[in-house]
Amino acid sequence: MSTLAIGARYPAPLRPGDRIGVTAPSSGVPPALRERLSLALRTLEDRGYEVLLGDCLDGARHVSGTAADRARELTEMLTDPQIRAVVPPWGGEIAIDLLPLLDWDAIRAAVPTWVIGFSDISTIITPLTLRTGLATIHGNNLMNMPYRTPDGLLSWLDIAEAPEGATLIQSPPGRYRSTGTVDFARNPGVAEYVLDAPGGWLRLDGAGGVDVQGRLIGGCIETLGPVVGSQYADPRSLNSAYADEGLLVYVEAAGDDAFAICRALHGMRLSGFFDSANAVLIGRTSAPARPSLTQHEAVLDALSPLGVPLIADVDCGHVAPFMPIVNGARGRLVFGGGCDRLEQTLD
Repeated sequence: MSTLAIGARYPAPLRPGDRIGVTAPSSGVPPALRERLSLALRTLEDRGYEVLLGDCLDGARHVSGTAADRARELTEMLTDPQIRAVVPPWGGEIAIDLLPLLDWDAIRAAVPTWVIGFSDISTIITPLTLRTGLATIHGNNLMNMPYRTPDGLLSWLDIAEAPEGATLIQSPPGRYRSTGTVDFARNPGVAEYVLDAPGGWLRLDGAGGVDVQGRLIGGCIETLGPVVGSQYADPRSLNSAYADEGLLVYVEAAGDDAFAICRALHGMRLSGFFDSANAVLIGRTSAPARPSLTQHEAVLDALSPLGVPLIADVDCGHVAPFMPIVNGARGRLVFGGGCDRLEQTLD
């Protein structure tokens, strides 16, 4: 089955009273973190939404259930006309095993439903956009829902509630969290990001301002990278569809060291995934460097042959805060002159 044009179908804007499905296509939630999950669910309910919990939420192992059960539940939620959005608690490790088990034809024929997530969830949402034309949101997961959204950014719910055709603008807050992840077991009620380090976006490939446009597509390097080149993320069809309009590709490293990220990005480039890129956005990462290679140098080594702007330390990775990006949206990236921003138009 060939890849379809991205960004062809936007779900209807979410409205209070709509039903949101919660399932874990990858990792579930262990008992120690259920209090945080409950708070996240209450946050949605306080916004006026009805929440439907799936069966695949068990956190005893690295996956919430068998691949068949997880694929069935996700397909059922995406094809249920009463469910207007699907939000996993977070990512995980092995969502790739769902791809051949999803009912792609049924999902394509169903009423469009928002799907939100990042990390291992990008293994699913990016193929959903590529194969069905469904716009999806690479953004903060359900367990992050109680956090207040920092100035300059939007939450995934802000985007999902926006009308089709809206232009949404986000700019870097100028600060980020340098202290790693928060322990939700010890502090389940945390609702404020501690952004303790200054830092904005950075151009890696040279000086000068940038003002480019293209359709947005991308995801987590470690989880999406193995899918690129398969029928679920076919660069040939992607480049054929957007040879004229071009792409704004975003990538982010979860935790692999600089050598592994360098190899993965080389592989994605050699597969053709960046061939139609007008620019590449690289998420800020806390993943380790190597003595002879930093994470920024890994990106330059792999992607400088593209000859396009490489904008790093964008707030779309595993380091808080989180800037949601809509796969399939028409994007405009502006960098330089104190006006750094990402514009996303839902058309």
